[in-house]
Amino acid sequence: MNNRVADLQKRDLAHIWHPCSQMKDYETLRPIIVDHAKGPYLYAADGTEYLDIISSWWCNLLGHCNPKINAAIKEQIEQLEHVIFVNFTHEPAIKLCEELTEVLPKGLNKFNFADNGSSSVEIALKIAFQYQLQTGHPEKQRFMCLSEGYHGETIGALSVGSMDLFAQMYKPMMMNNIHVKAPDCYRCPFAKDREHCQCECFKFAEEAFAKYVKETAAIIVEPIVQGCAGMRIYPPLYLQKLRKLCDEYGVLLIADEIATGFGRTGKMFACNHAGITPDIMTISKALTGGYLPMAIVCTTDKIYDAFYDDYNKGKQFMHSHTYAGNPIGCATALAVLKIMKEEKILEHAAEKATYFHNALMDTFGAHKNIGEIRHIGLINAMELVTDKDKKVGFDGDLRIGYEIYKKALTHGLLLRPLGNVIYFNPPLNIENKDLDKAIALAKQSMDEVLKQGANK
Repeated sequence: MNNRVADLQKRDLAHIWHPCSQMKDYETLRPIIVDHAKGPYLYAADGTEYLDIISSWWCNLLGHCNPKINAAIKEQIEQLEHVIFVNFTHEPAIKLCEELTEVLPKGLNKFNFADNGSSSVEIALKIAFQYQLQTGHPEKQRFMCLSEGYHGETIGALSVGSMDLFAQMYKPMMMNNIHVKAPDCYRCPFAKDREHCQCECFKFAEEAFAKYVKETAAIIVEPIVQGCAGMRIYPPLYLQKLRKLCDEYGVLLIADEIATGFGRTGKMFACNHAGITPDIMTISKALTGGYLPMAIVCTTDKIYDAFYDDYNKGKQFMHSHTYAGNPIGCATALAVLKIMKEEKILEHAAEKATYFHNALMDTFGAHKNIGEIRHIGLINAMELVTDKDKKVGFDGDLRIGYEIYKKALTHGLLLRPLGNVIYFNPPLNIENKDLDKAIALAKQSMDEVLKQGANK
């Protein structure tokens, strides 16, 4: 290690509290100083190359330092960096909203800007609450959500999540929401599989609606893929049934597409798999290609109209973010949409998705410690188990996923396992040779860790 890297690491640890980290772990795994990046690769200050196969927390959509996105940002900076978004606007925001209406599920026409995913979830919840109040249903004040769901880490977002890893400590601060047992197609309680079922698990949602519908304002879900739960994938039929149930009982449907939007699941949005339009949709992460913090809450005219009245009626949505509608963020998002259209990113990604999954199956399909390789689009997730027949995962105290993550770093691969799940979520324009490299390095890392564990 050279002196510059050591000095930067020391200065980092003197001040920086890294996210989702037990900082004591950094005593043995020092922060990696990234100097520059290109395509799917990160280059550390010590010269090490890392293949970023998780798109730096699922947001880097079209590769690091994409020249077309870079150019759009440089051009916008010279024109307008930011302006208050109350009573002022600008062309990049207007154009972005116009173009989004062309690719979003039909009917999502109104847009409220935020600056991160968790904040957009907070906005969605507040809109749903206020909508019910202003349309004659003040009794509808609670929210439903799916077990194992994740929607961010501000208090409202935590309250509609169901992962104790993030939420347990803060439950005294959180809202009292209704948690519905989510689909679990790998460990299905009805002994079905996602390709051959009628979503028998939907009975849990029906039971919750029957019991709590009078007090429920909205239900929020991650459509098709529950990301932090280990990339758990469920059938589109579940969403179709949920849309129908919400319509029947006057409950709003909020689709959190922060992680699934912009082609991650093989379609522009995960809701497209089911052919449904939610009442409210949140988008972020890949919205700007992973470049800048920006999020948008998309709603239908029906939702928007419930807030439209004379000022003294008090129906306006009193929520704001300083950087709402940031012009640089909008210009970046416009560049992303342009690249996706002109370079036919979805079509090419579909070909890569087939290639990638087949290659993973060839390498890991018969592995004794891989229970399932689930996939949608370029997302692939491998469930680590000690017993394939009984589907028993590794003891969490062993931190097997974390050990594989550390080992992979030594081989130049950035994985970020979710407990006992190793997943891949690469940029949509990644090349096959880099997918092959990721598979080979993951196999090497996994085998070294599991062999070491067996010899203890």
